[in-house]
Amino acid sequence: MTSWKPELTRSDEPLYVTIATALYRDIESGVLPPGTRLPTHRELARTLQVNVGTITRAYAEAARRGLIDGEVGRGSFVRHPAARGMLTTPAPESVPEGLVDLAFNLPAGGPSQAERAALLRDIALKVETDGLFTGYHLQGLPSHRAAGAHWLGQRGITADPDRIIVAGGAQHALAVALATCAQPGDVILAEALTYTGLKPLTRLLGQRLQPVAIDDDGLVPESFEAACESKEVRALYIQPTSQNPTAVTMPLARREAIVEIARRHDVALVEDDTYGFVDAENIPTLAALAPERTYYFTSLSKSVTSGLRLGYLLPPTDPTDVLERAVASVTAIGWTAAPLITEIGARWIESGVAARCVLEKRAEAKARQDIARRILGPIETPSRRDGCHLWLPLPEPWRANDFVARARTAGAAISSSEAFVVGRGAAPHAVRVCLSTPRTRVELERGLHAIASTLRSVPSDAPALV
Repeated sequence: MTSWKPELTRSDEPLYVTIATALYRDIESGVLPPGTRLPTHRELARTLQVNVGTITRAYAEAARRGLIDGEVGRGSFVRHPAARGMLTTPAPESVPEGLVDLAFNLPAGGPSQAERAALLRDIALKVETDGLFTGYHLQGLPSHRAAGAHWLGQRGITADPDRIIVAGGAQHALAVALATCAQPGDVILAEALTYTGLKPLTRLLGQRLQPVAIDDDGLVPESFEAACESKEVRALYIQPTSQNPTAVTMPLARREAIVEIARRHDVALVEDDTYGFVDAENIPTLAALAPERTYYFTSLSKSVTSGLRLGYLLPPTDPTDVLERAVASVTAIGWTAAPLITEIGARWIESGVAARCVLEKRAEAKARQDIARRILGPIETPSRRDGCHLWLPLPEPWRANDFVARARTAGAAISSSEAFVVGRGAAPHAVRVCLSTPRTRVELERGLHAIASTLRSVPSDAPALV
């Protein structure tokens, strides 16, 4: 437990708000890293010479802001940024020296410096560039939509370019899909552990997010069916390939079962294929199995390079006005993807650079999975060996938040399972380890050795309650 004593500034706000703001400031500055156990209400009240009720209200305000979590009998802990819906990458200068970032999923690699420079020069010399600098192209320029259809074709999806929507990344595509298929108050189902960006988005849209059970093959069909029967379900958000955070890839039979249930209950499928590029088997996507009800999207930020904020959304074919409604959602959520960025992506797709990057990243992901299993030793995990990240169940008596804090001290930043939990269910004692983020295998090995040493250590006992 830390002996944290905040520096309180003069303010017209209530004292409890000032304390919560000081807590936010110290978390953001790194004084209180993720997983830190905070002083008890009574201890901090004694330190600041205030009443216990003020600290209770301050901690409640901090929890409301998503800064901390509290567990009865264990105390209050600083949440990991991903659990707060903060998806920004820390600036390099803010990462402590020696700390290996295995928390943010940003697969290293991509087009070379020479390729990037040559492409930008070529665009600059292009005679007709008006479309890249003028106007709003709600679906994207025709050539950019054609490139998107080509990209989806490599995933086994036959797409008419006129139905493609060019998006400013996967999150933009997801927002458009959810805004199109559901209204405020509607129920959206998702895997019980899911992509952290979904939760703040559904809150923003006023939609009700509900969990569906998962196992080592992904979403459990029986749980999906039960949810559809007991609730007014509008859509299911799902990641069939290299699921985030578990890195599970759903087998074909399971996908077919999910499609059958969705058809029976008239539920839309929102398929996130962001990590689909790792799948060398090319298992049919839900969009290929059920094009009439699937909002399919993917992006180039993981498969090509993280700075390329570019995605492609393919709405379902039914109802007939769905494309028109999706374009209206684009108008409400950003108007258009940046044409200059989409031009870069289109050129790399058409030239084959993007496809080459996929093959390189796929091979590197497999190599890094092998390195992880060698260093960590025998582990029980549902993660396949072709993913960019690894789901690591923890041995007793480790809890996820405690392990994250200890691993950070040892030199590795990882993500607690709590960041990915949908609803109020208990988080499993597990962590996500992003293997593809470090620029080199040497750096990765250093981080993995820090995790391995943490696994061999013993967690600190919680202080006795009196």
